[in-house]
This record gives sequence, C-alpha cells and structure tokens, in this order.
Amino acid sequence: MVPAQDPQAIQAACGDEPTLICRRVLDWTGSEAWAEVADKLLATPAHILLIVVVALVANLLVRRAIRRLVADIAGPNGQDRLRSLKRRAPTSMVETASLSLRAQARAHTLALVLRSIAGVAIWTIATVMILGELGVNLGPLIAGAGIAGVAIGFGAQSLVKDFLSGIFMLVEDQYGVGDIIDAGVANGTVEAVTLRTTRLRDVNGTVWHIPNGTIVRVGNMSQQWARALLDVEVSPDTDLDLAQTTLKRVADELWHDPDWTSRILEAPEVWGIERWSPDGIVLRMVLKTRPAEQFKVLRELRRRLVLAFREAGIEMPQPPIVPAALAAPPREG
Repeated sequence: MVPAQDPQAIQAACGDEPTLICRRVLDWTGSEAWAEVADKLLATPAHILLIVVVALVANLLVRRAIRRLVADIAGPNGQDRLRSLKRRAPTSMVETASLSLRAQARAHTLALVLRSIAGVAIWTIATVMILGELGVNLGPLIAGAGIAGVAIGFGAQSLVKDFLSGIFMLVEDQYGVGDIIDAGVANGTVEAVTLRTTRLRDVNGTVWHIPNGTIVRVGNMSQQWARALLDVEVSPDTDLDLAQTTLKRVADELWHDPDWTSRILEAPEVWGIERWSPDGIVLRMVLKTRPAEQFKVLRELRRRLVLAFREAGIEMPQPPIVPAALAAPPREG
C-alpha cells in the first residue's frame, strides 16, 4: 500500500498525464497495480468512446449545416435572391425553367462533395486521436502516410486536377445538363456532368467523354439567351432597300407567329451591309432568342426568306462560270 497522494506513486501507476479514473482507484485502493489496470481497462476505452461520440456529433452537425446551406441555395429563398440579382442585370438576361433545376442539381452535387470531405477530415482526426490513446507511436505512421500521400499525389495529378476543375465548374455554373457547349476538343449537348468528366453528344450522335481537367475554355451557346445571326448574300445589282425591307418583314412575321413568338425575345434587327465585293453584297440580320433555340429559328427563317426572295425577285449571286477548257484537267500523253 502507498499513499494515494504520493506524486511518485501516481506517476508510476498512471503515467505523466494521470487520468481521473486512475487517480480515484489509487485513492480508493492505494494499489498501483489496481490503478494501472483500471486505467487500461476503463480510462482508455472511455476516452476512445468519447472521441467516437464527439466525431459522430461533429459529423452530424456538419452534415446538417451543409444540408441547410444546400436547401437555402436551391430552395425558394435562394431562387428569389437569384431573381432579384437578375432584375438588376440587363433585361437580356432571361431566366429559364431549367435554371432552377440545374441549381438544385449543382447544389446536390456540391453537398455530396462537402459531406465527403468533412467526413474524411473528421474521422481522420478521430482515428489519429484513438491511435494516440492506444499508445501507438504516431511519428513513423504520419511520416509514412506523408510519403505515401506525396507518391499518390504525383501519380494522380490528372485525377486531382479533374476533380478540382469539376468543383469550380459547378460552383461557377459554367454549364449544365442540356446546354450546348463548345469544349474545345468537342462540341455538342451536355448529357451528364460529374466531378471528373463531362459527357457530350455531338450532332453526329457521337458521345464524347471529356475529363474536366482537360477543358481549357468553354463556350456556352445556351445560357441566359442566344443570338441567331444570319448573313444573306445578294447579287451586286440588287435593290438594297427592297432586300433589307424583305429581311425585316419576314423576320417580323416570324417573331409575331404564335408558334415562334415564345422563342424570340426581342424585335429582329437588320444591321445592314456586312461585306461588299464584285461577286455579291452580304446583309446581316440578328434575332435574340431563348437559349438553344437559335438553330431552329435560323432554319425556319432561312426557309421563309427563300420563298420571300423568290416572290420579290431578289436574286442570289451566281457562281462564276469556268470555261470547260479550264475546268477539265489536262490529259497525259
């Protein structure tokens, strides 16, 4: 038996940092052996249990905070703030029905990423603390983990780059599912977006899987609003006033057509002569349309202009006639 308050006895039984359980058992029994056994059997598991409980609570609170943040971004309040910001912007910035859906999808993806990162960070810290409670020497373990992390980092640079690019792409809302984009290596309609890759389908039906880290620049042709730009070439001796009046009339008729008026946002504009050469004169006209509707509008406008030009007697420039002697390749022998 030893005095319970003897510092040497406490240090011998409980170590340099004595726990409350070890102290109490030493006070009650006066035995260093019982105090040491109680410290191993009760104090260490109690500390480990406390670490696990704190990690669970922290993970739960972080997930709840992320869930509220996502709900605030994708919910009605977040959409109202987005609309209020857009009211201050130029009137050409048009909100589409797909915007809120894309905002919800983007917020959901970001929530998954944030929850994963938070969970890994919390449980990594908890694991290190548990190993410390078990008496494991963390120095070599941390050094080895650092070396392994560096090796994995060098080997997975492109993967990390893809993930970081995907996160920034989602945060900045560069494009979403259904958008028509030019990603440099390919262009087409976005079918799927993940943190690692973007899947496009071009006009030929080819599916392109593009790592996000390889996308240097993106041209989005279906965000907020689009512009249908049409250059019409007429013969040099055409009555320009008649040609421009016909262009304006046909475009206005298309704008007021009940089947097309919802796709065109503003009155069509004829900008005038774009190019002038001995072979022909190019007139330019533009229409501001809803996102991704410019292609359909252009096709219908061209069809109507062909009919209107034929009716008005407006001629297109004729290709130069090449003499047969010049056109035919020389014969050998």
